[in-house]
Amino acid sequence: MEHRALWYRKFGPPEDCLSLESAPLGPRPEGALRVEMRLAPVNPSDLIPMTGAYRHRVQPPLVAGYEGVGQVVEAPAAYQHLIGQRVLPLRGDGTWQTHIDADPTLAIPVPEDIPDALAARAYINPMAAHLMLKTWPVKDRHVLLTGAGSTCASLLAQWAWQQGARSVTGIYRSESRKAELAAMGVESVSLADAARIREAAKNAGITLDALGGEVGSLILNTMPLGGAFVSYGLLSGRPVMAEAHARETHTRFHMRESLGPMTHQAWQSLFQEVWPKLRAADMLDTDLYNLEDWQAALAAYAKPGSRKPLLNLQA
Repeated sequence: MEHRALWYRKFGPPEDCLSLESAPLGPRPEGALRVEMRLAPVNPSDLIPMTGAYRHRVQPPLVAGYEGVGQVVEAPAAYQHLIGQRVLPLRGDGTWQTHIDADPTLAIPVPEDIPDALAARAYINPMAAHLMLKTWPVKDRHVLLTGAGSTCASLLAQWAWQQGARSVTGIYRSESRKAELAAMGVESVSLADAARIREAAKNAGITLDALGGEVGSLILNTMPLGGAFVSYGLLSGRPVMAEAHARETHTRFHMRESLGPMTHQAWQSLFQEVWPKLRAADMLDTDLYNLEDWQAALAAYAKPGSRKPLLNLQA
């Protein structure tokens, strides 16, 4: 059987350094689940490492992709009950491939009522939003979100209201996102409107920042003392620069560090908290691209206001 995967063997722009490679499918490693992949999304967290932005912890050659959904087709004796089960084969090999040999203690079973298009996106953004709001509760606080058109920010907004936030303001890039933000009760501020960004920052009790760079730095250095500025992304490609008075306000969220010391049981339990929230969440619509059309999927991802691209990984 043929195995296909999107590899990057050097750093660079994803459209230049990715290549679709085929090879015979080898035997399943002892103790692993063999998962035939179905769908995987295209996220910023998939693409940014390819550029070398995180070269201190990510080194090619690697198969791209951090999340997706598939079906177990082979399993060791202790996990035979999982054959035929849909799972999220996470925290192992890259997901942009047709088959993954996954650690059974880290593979997350998918409830029957969760469709593939939602299951494929159940990790990176939902888990980040869930963990941030557990770590930095927002009840009775004014919440400011950057990158407000992203999936993660959308979930942060929805779940912040559920947690009892006093207000939610979102900084957006694409005008096409304004209606979505309004539907969630989010006050929208254009990324180009520095004066309104500054006013929003003066009122913010907590900022959840996906951008970094000039906008993130402006917010951090304008926020009142006693607030929290949480960096969780670097979509601008540049770090936040904190002035002396703001350094105690600045903190960082890295999902890898949050999950690192977690037991397998706690890891599995986290998803029991996330599935009910995802069932009720408003998620961006998707478009499907065959694996050989990965360049079109990346182009769609880069287009402001586009739907979420999903790679169809089925052989």
